[in-house]
Amino acid sequence: MPEAQPSSGAPFRLGAVILAAGGSARMGAAKQLLMVGGIPLVVRAVDAALASAARPVVVVLGARAERVGAPISGRPVITVLNPDWKSGMASSIRVGVAALVGAEPSIDAVLVAPCDQPALSAAVIDALAALHRSSGRTAAARYGGRNGAPAVFGRGQFGRLLALSGDEGARSMLNSGPGEVSTIELPEMALDLDTPDDVRRWAGGHG
Repeated sequence: MPEAQPSSGAPFRLGAVILAAGGSARMGAAKQLLMVGGIPLVVRAVDAALASAARPVVVVLGARAERVGAPISGRPVITVLNPDWKSGMASSIRVGVAALVGAEPSIDAVLVAPCDQPALSAAVIDALAALHRSSGRTAAARYGGRNGAPAVFGRGQFGRLLALSGDEGARSMLNSGPGEVSTIELPEMALDLDTPDDVRRWAGGHG
């Protein structure tokens, strides 16, 4: 069922949560700091969010927090530490959404995006936000026959986000049933950089 939208006289307020807390076990190095197009992956994700309509932008740090946070220290973002990052992505979503609502209690919706999708852009974020507003539903990227991140959730879903557990993140929410999620086909979002082979594949297509 579509969520109630803010009244037409009130500005729509979108915030962003960038997930950058993972341990990068399959990469063997901090993938957040991988240089992609000459820019660390975490910086690419943060800059995409900052170039969009989303404010504030919350970045969730965990593994190697000081090193990962260093390249974004001069940017106008809220950084928050997830001490429980080893338990999986859900804990980072909880920490990020809680920080966002704490900073802006009147926020209408939140973009949730991992930092390891090199195709993330302001255009993608703004398109998902527009779809959420027009449909009144959660708006997600669709690729590989499933719904996935990045996704925009209305405040009616914040309680569910804050109750997530495990390592699957919000995937179950995004694939819970027809009619609950509006989607945009974004096949480029299927690639996240988890392994050295992923990096080589991305570089090969964007050389």
